Amino acid sequence: MKDKYKKLAVFFPGIGYTLDKPLMHYSRKLATVLGYEIKLLPYNGFPPKIKGDRAKMEESFHIALEQSEEMLRDTDLRLYDDILFIGKSIGTIAAAKIATDNPVADKIRMVLYTPLEETFSFTMKKAIAFTGTKDPWVGKGEYSIADLCQQRGIPCYLIKGGNHSLETEDVDRDIRKLRKIMKKTEKFITDNF
Repeated sequence: MKDKYKKLAVFFPGIGYTLDKPLMHYSRKLATVLGYEIKLLPYNGFPPKIKGDRAKMEESFHIALEQSEEMLRDTDLRLYDDILFIGKSIGTIAAAKIATDNPVADKIRMVLYTPLEETFSFTMKKAIAFTGTKDPWVGKGEYSIADLCQQRGIPCYLIKGGNHSLETEDVDRDIRKLRKIMKKTEKFITDNF
């Protein structure tokens, strides 16, 4: 018997950017309003002081991936007609890896909030990305994520002055930007199914 839900949104948070933070909260609310069943992956147990430490970053990726796979173990993605993976930071890497390895990869669409360069080592069929021009986690220059997106045909929206949370020092501007990010997220969700 097919599950009553035909749409599923799976949320892969960041290390410090948890499921209750604005990008994750409002995109979850948006997916709920659009009729998606929600699956949250609240992984934890990361080592301290990860930034700039390649070994700790890899360890963190494996922690997020293993916990995500465990939390998704009883979710049969074949039951869904439309699947969204919504990730933030390290969550974009885990989401991309799981999507790439999944037998229903063609059904999985991805929303990438502040993806890391490693995210693009995996194949993504349909995705959208958002990155800040002052994101200290990005690495090789403020436009490297945009370049990686362009090479793969992934629309990428640059948040001028945005940090790794896509925020600046201006609260009013951040609220306006968050509204625009959610509008672009909604358009991606509704236009690409």
